[in-house]
Order: sequence, then structure tokens, then C-alpha cells
Amino acid sequence: MATEGIEAVFLTTHNWGKTAKFFQALGYELEFSTDHSSGRLRNGDGPYVFIAEVPKDQEPQTQIVLKVPDADTFSPEAGVEVVTPFEDTHFGTREMTVRDPDGRLWSLQAPAKN
Repeated sequence: MATEGIEAVFLTTHNWGKTAKFFQALGYELEFSTDHSSGRLRNGDGPYVFIAEVPKDQEPQTQIVLKVPDADTFSPEAGVEVVTPFEDTHFGTREMTVRDPDGRLWSLQAPAKN
């Protein structure tokens, strides 16, 4: 089974409010925000953007998350290095990390088990 495209882009920032307003100025709508300086924005039917504020001593990062329809039936092809197998997240999904041939890490996200 293959991935189904890009699910999300995760961003970390030093200023949640300014970054959220930046994306809203680009046409994204705030779907929800948390009480710990993070939230999800969406523009149409495409991938969502999840933004989380990090301390000033951490460099802001960007992570692309690929969609997997079912973690229990997903099996990476030979040659895909699994860094961490699917694990439940605190935000209600399951996530796996794989490494590409150049050493970049990629997140694969599937719905949580029912």
C-alpha cells in the first residue's frame, strides 16, 4: 500500500500569533487553536498547516507529513528505512518516521485506531 499524498505541513515558530496571521493573510482559515500557542489552519481541500510555538533557543523547523489511510495495513516498500514504527500521538493520530536516501526524515500519518 502506498501513501496518499501530503496530509499536512507542520511548522514551528517563535511567535504563534504572528505566524498564524501571516497564513491567514495568505487565505488560510484558522480551524482551531490550543491553549499552548499552537493551532491548525486550512486553505480549501489541500493539506492543513499546523503551527506550534517553540522556545527562542530552538530553531524553527518545517516538516512535511504524508498521508497513510491505515497504519495497520501499511507496509513500506523494500529500501525504505523505518526510523520509528507507527505510534499513537497525543493529538489523535498514529505516526511513523522514515528516512530517505539523503538522510531526511519524513513523517507518515494515519488515523488513530478505532
